[in-house]
Amino acid sequence: MKNRSIVTEFVLLGFSQNPNVEKIVFTVFLLVYIATVVGNMLIVVIILCSPALLGSPMYFFLAVLSFLDACFSSVIAPKTIADSLYERKTISFEGCMLQIFAEHFLAGAEVIVLTAMAYDRYVAICKPLYYSSIMNGRLCGILVGVAWTGGFLHSIIQILFTFHLPFCGPNIIDHIMCDLYPLLKLACTDTHIFRLLVMANSGSICLIIFSMLLVSYGVIFFSLRTIGSEGRQKALSTCGSHLAVVVLFFVPCIFMYARPPSAFSFDKIVAIFCTILTPLLNPLIYTFRNKDMKNAIRKVWKRWVALCDEK
Repeated sequence: MKNRSIVTEFVLLGFSQNPNVEKIVFTVFLLVYIATVVGNMLIVVIILCSPALLGSPMYFFLAVLSFLDACFSSVIAPKTIADSLYERKTISFEGCMLQIFAEHFLAGAEVIVLTAMAYDRYVAICKPLYYSSIMNGRLCGILVGVAWTGGFLHSIIQILFTFHLPFCGPNIIDHIMCDLYPLLKLACTDTHIFRLLVMANSGSICLIIFSMLLVSYGVIFFSLRTIGSEGRQKALSTCGSHLAVVVLFFVPCIFMYARPPSAFSFDKIVAIFCTILTPLLNPLIYTFRNKDMKNAIRKVWKRWVALCDEK
C-alpha cells in the first residue's frame, strides 16, 4: 500500500515567530541539550566503570534509563535548536515520520524501564530475603529486552497508520516538532478512529501504568513501617528520587495524550518540558540524592586524575 500524500514536507511554526525570542531559545536549548547528554552519559559511564553499581539491578536499570534519556533528547532538541536559527522551519515527510517513530519508540521503552525500576524497589523492600534470587541478571536482561520490544511495537503501530494517512495540504504544523495530534489535524480524511487509537495506545497506557506505579509506591511506603530508621531513610531517598522521575515523565504524557486533542496554548510548553527538560532533570535527581552515585563519581574522578598524572 503506497502513501497517498502529495505533501513532501511540513513547516513547523516553532516556539515563536519573534527573532529575538528565537535567539534566546537557541541559547537556552543548546545549553540544556549539552547538559542533558553530558549528564546522562556521565551516569552511564560511571555505572559501567563501577562493578559494584553495575552488578546492582537498580543501577543497571538507571544506566539504561539514562541512555534512553540521552537518545530521546537527541531526537527532538537538535532539530529544534537548528530551527531557531531559521525563519522558515521545515521537515521532510519522511523526516517527520522518523521523528514520530523515534520519540514514541524511546518513550515507550522508558515507560517499561521505569516500571521495571519500580518492581525492583518493590522486591527489595517488600521481599528482601528473595531479592537476589528474583532480581537476577537474567530477569534484568529480559526486562530490558521487553522494554526495547515494547517501545518498538508501541511506536510501529502508530507510525504505520500515520504513514498511510493522506496529506494534501495545508502543511503547517503549529508545534516545535512532529507529533501525532498536530499532524492529524492536517490529514485529508476523517481521523476520529485514529485519534481514539492514539488515546488508547499512548494516553490510556500512560494513565494506567502511572496509576499502577502510584499504587505500588503506596504499598512500598506502607511497608517501610517495619524497617529500621536507617534503612527507612535510605529506602525513602531512593524511592523518592524514582517517584519524582515517574511524576515528571508521566504527568506531561497524560496531559498530551490522555485527553481529546484540542489547541491548548501551553501544549508547546508541556512538549518542551517533556522532551527537553525532563531528560535533564533525571540525572540531577539521581546524582544529587544518591550517596552511592556520588561516591562512584568521586572514585572514577580520582582514577581518571591518577591516569592523567601518570601520563
